[in-house]
Amino acid sequence: MEVRIQAIHFDIADRLTAFINKKAERLSRRFEAITSVDVTLKVVKPESAMNKEVIIKVIEPQQPEMVANKTADTFEEAVDNAIEALERQLEKRKDK
Repeated sequence: MEVRIQAIHFDIADRLTAFINKKAERLSRRFEAITSVDVTLKVVKPESAMNKEVIIKVIEPQQPEMVANKTADTFEEAVDNAIEALERQLEKRKDK
């Protein structure tokens, strides 16, 4: 599985990269068909409390891509929320 992380207009810390990779690996262990995960990190202007936006795209072969877009106080919290949303989407797809 391939994990691509893109930080728009800022430098990403190694700790955040490791956190995102860990969460993506956990997701791919649960859903083996995942071939790649694209993560986009943005700081939304103006500078306010809820200004960290995360967009995660999950790609599986022969399936439409799934996307979760979450905003929170920290990137870690936004990643957690987006992963939870993707898990729910993937569960629904698996049940069909």
